[in-house]
Amino acid sequence: MEEMTEWSMMTVGNCLEPITLRGTHKVLSRDYQSSGNYPIVDQGQNLVAGWTDDETGVVSSDLPVVVFGDHTRALKYVDFPFVRGADGTQVLKPKAGIDTLFFYYACRAIDLPSRGYNRHFRILKEREIPIPSLREQRGIAHVLRQIDNVLSLQDKQLRTLAELKRTAMRTLFTRGLRGEPQKETEIGLMPESWEVRQLGDLAKIAYGAQAAVANATDPAIGTLILTNANLDLEGHINLEKRRYYKVPEEQRGRLILCKGDVLFNWRSGSANHIGKTVLFDLDGEYTYSSFILRFRPHRLISNKYLFRWLTYLRVSGFFTSQRNVSSINSVYNASLSATIPIWFPDDNQQREIVSILDTIDRKIYLHRRKRAVLEDVFKALLYKLMTGEIPVEEFDLSTMSNKGTT
Repeated sequence: MEEMTEWSMMTVGNCLEPITLRGTHKVLSRDYQSSGNYPIVDQGQNLVAGWTDDETGVVSSDLPVVVFGDHTRALKYVDFPFVRGADGTQVLKPKAGIDTLFFYYACRAIDLPSRGYNRHFRILKEREIPIPSLREQRGIAHVLRQIDNVLSLQDKQLRTLAELKRTAMRTLFTRGLRGEPQKETEIGLMPESWEVRQLGDLAKIAYGAQAAVANATDPAIGTLILTNANLDLEGHINLEKRRYYKVPEEQRGRLILCKGDVLFNWRSGSANHIGKTVLFDLDGEYTYSSFILRFRPHRLISNKYLFRWLTYLRVSGFFTSQRNVSSINSVYNASLSATIPIWFPDDNQQREIVSILDTIDRKIYLHRRKRAVLEDVFKALLYKLMTGEIPVEEFDLSTMSNKGTT
């Protein structure tokens, strides 16, 4: 902690030096391309938002720089030539004696509350950051960069697994597992031996509680009620938001959930959420709201297979492509849910298909847990290193390059 007495504090604005960008041209979002010669960096969350072939706005000098989203508060460290996206893209260059990568992390450590779509750069410039020696700056930046790199690797692995899952679903539900001939159906190619039934023939369908639950946050009211906000796109139940409903005694048979029930979101605030499906597997007493349908399968198909099949239909765009869907209101006509086509193989194949997708999901879960732990470690170190609570000398910096950015 003695090192802290040698640190100075400076406002972000006083850390910056004026820079003259060679090109003043900025690319409008409507002109972004999926490929091109030059990456576009804007105020969005992704490092590269798109591509362009227009070289008139290329920023290639004074690199590296920090890009700040005036509206979004997004911060990016950019060490490659790029073109700015229009509106709210601020390019920042710290003065000599301040390492650019350190400056980037110091800005990330600032708690800058959102003001909606108002501008934030003026407020950012007024905030103070610590300025240790240049050697310490580079040491701190190096430690944080290592964790950032591992987080990026986890993100890449999660994207790869997500694509693997999409490919696996498409293959499993169009070709099956036996290499048999396919036949053309209303939803595309399917294995010849697979049977098709309407959902109403395979499962008992029940509507959720017609209840205003927006403010029902008191557990004393009664039973935990699942709403569309509790169902995520990955087939999980998120209980971060808890609402409660007093289930009428005469409706308990319909409204109290059993393990193995399949829950289907027929109305949502977003079109791509139509058809969100989860397999209910929680302990305790739960009910479900009116924007959710409950499917309780009969013997011909397993509940796990039905859950996987309905998820495949949503991912493949089946629900949003139907005439009985309102994309404006993000509503699937619940009264027609009984007609949803369910293609299914024999029991053995059902179990095998479920097992394959379960295995992929377990890998995704483990990587997400690992990423969450790394994220917590990064946030803790960001705070402790920027406040001097942990001296950077406590880390092994022997592998750190002597080269730095100034």
